[in-house]
Amino acid sequence: MKFSTVTLAAVPLFAVMALVQAAPAAAEITRSTDLGFVSRNEVVVSASPKEVWLALISPATWWRSEHTWSGDAKNLTLMPQAGGCFCETIPEVDEPGRFTLQGSVEHMRVVQAYPESALRMIGSLGPLQSEPVTGVLTVAISKVAKGTRIVWEYNVGGAMRYEIPVISQAVDGVMATQLAALAKPLGVVEMPVAEPRPVEPATPPSEVAPSARPSAGAAPATAGQGGAKAASTPAAGAPSAKAPATPAKSLPAPAARPSAAPAPAVPSPAPKPVPKSPSVDEAFGDLKDGKPG
Repeated sequence: MKFSTVTLAAVPLFAVMALVQAAPAAAEITRSTDLGFVSRNEVVVSASPKEVWLALISPATWWRSEHTWSGDAKNLTLMPQAGGCFCETIPEVDEPGRFTLQGSVEHMRVVQAYPESALRMIGSLGPLQSEPVTGVLTVAISKVAKGTRIVWEYNVGGAMRYEIPVISQAVDGVMATQLAALAKPLGVVEMPVAEPRPVEPATPPSEVAPSARPSAGAAPATAGQGGAKAASTPAAGAPSAKAPATPAKSLPAPAARPSAAPAPAVPSPAPKPVPKSPSVDEAFGDLKDGKPG
């Protein structure tokens, strides 16, 4: 990203759209709120994952010079280790009438480097560096039928002085430009068509819970109501309701039998936790198919 005195917020809208349209692959803002946005770009190249990885960790060979502080991408370095720096050297100036010492810029810091699979860095790029925001750049590499897929996602969150609809489109355009520069020498191929997700079938009647089915011997509600009325009507020859009823002799209640003491429950042994092997597919599953949730 060109980090001059002109901020991306001042870029005209037509220039922002030109950046977005210049991307040779899928590019979009997948999320936008009052406190951040997510820029997602992807491309498929014919190179192998190893070739993609070696190119990715060498930004001096592909990063656009107009998107640097020094004006020259050759001043960029990236250490692909946790804690490593994606940095830029500001060369010293020693010329008649002007002399400066060497400077430097930290663009991002590496938090995960998984060779040939994923690179994740944290940092606020370009004009976002002056704002109290955090940006997480995740680059996921995966093998596909036509070559290697590169997913480039920049997740920015925090309060900023820029208008989100403007800055998000500008940053997304620059991210697409950088990915295009990385992919071009690796051989861009046609994006694979995403397969439609299968529609889950409706629950068949045979799987309806037994409680939801009417019991086999149950009579209809109307029949039950009618039967109750019939039972309340005295039969012919039966004594009138006014006739005194013969008191029934109370029978002594049977003695309660002592119940056998329940056997003490034997606690079952707790299941042993199954060790979970680390997997890049799990760590970056949200970047494999579809959009992040």
